[in-house]
Amino acid sequence: MTKTFDPAELAESYAGKSPQDILKLAFEHFDNLWLSFSGADDIVVLDMAWKINPAIKVFTLDTGRLHPETYQFLEKVREHYGIALEVLSPEHQALEAYVKEKGLFDFYKSGHGECCGIRKIAPLRRKLATVDAWITGQRRDQSPGTRSHVPVIEQDEAFGSEAHPLIKFNPLANYSSEDVWNYIRMLEIPYNPLHERGFVSIGCEPCTRAVLPNQHEREGRWWWEEATQKECGLHAGNLIAKS
Repeated sequence: MTKTFDPAELAESYAGKSPQDILKLAFEHFDNLWLSFSGADDIVVLDMAWKINPAIKVFTLDTGRLHPETYQFLEKVREHYGIALEVLSPEHQALEAYVKEKGLFDFYKSGHGECCGIRKIAPLRRKLATVDAWITGQRRDQSPGTRSHVPVIEQDEAFGSEAHPLIKFNPLANYSSEDVWNYIRMLEIPYNPLHERGFVSIGCEPCTRAVLPNQHEREGRWWWEEATQKECGLHAGNLIAKS
């Protein structure tokens, strides 16, 4: 961090600004700044950030259970933008122990929390412990139950600490799904081909399915669980009650 940074104050003053303005603010204040890219419609925030700073540092989580189309898309993105995409993997001993004890599909019976904890949260926590700020593609309309209060800038209380403060930027917080797809079509940027088959919110293959017309996009994720549980923990702060 290069200058004094008050996330609450800036979240209020930047609440109505464009994603590009929020990204410019992020680049202005932070050198150790990373963008989290999932291989879904957050391609839009990656495209915006890259056009501001082609040297943007990007990481993605490889859970080992992604769709083949997502792996292919990640490689396409790497080549299209000429970026060194850092791929984070689960700690193999923890994953092997979990699979040995619970099998490959325990989440259908016990919920997705433990599996996501090993495959997503632990690698993410390991990465975020080394950065000062990160950028996500979160939008409020992605999940009215858990993301409706997402600010454009926030102090990350889930992965940061008093000893290691962490700032989180959500430049697309005010964007709708329509805004995202207007951007993709207008600028003809690459996108995951699964979107053409009815997949809107894309995660791991066993836990993601296409949605029907007029279904909300998060209904295609962990469909066997309650709507309030449709978060893997990457954005655990979303579940904190807002006054």
